Amino acid sequence: MRYAIALPAVLLSLAASAAGPKTRLIDHSVNSLIEEAAAKAVMAENIPAKVWKIYPASKFAFVSQVEGGLTRGDMCVVTARVMLVPLTPTMKAVLLRPQKTATAFDAIVKSSREQCQALARDKLKEATTAVVSDLIKI
Repeated sequence: MRYAIALPAVLLSLAASAAGPKTRLIDHSVNSLIEEAAAKAVMAENIPAKVWKIYPASKFAFVSQVEGGLTRGDMCVVTARVMLVPLTPTMKAVLLRPQKTATAFDAIVKSSREQCQALARDKLKEATTAVVSDLIKI
């Protein structure tokens, strides 16, 4: 009889651990370069679970910002910034006192919109990896 009661609790804990750590990702990017869901996906795949154990989502958030676009001469200019910021203890709102920040930027001459979007994803990945590598030894 005890096993029947304990089994649902065990299954629930296994499902929670399979879902991965709780994360808090915030994006403030230009939608023409990278959509919010895509930016959060890039950050999520480049931030290992080990980071969330040291910097829990209840106390910290990762904020991304990708800016830029195509100029009149078809030059793609992209800047990507990723910050680890603390949350205020009472309201769980972002407190703009970055613990770690990384910025990556690049430009491509004579590029298309798709090439510019690919560059934005690459620069966001580069900035995210730079912040993570400064936080933990991978």
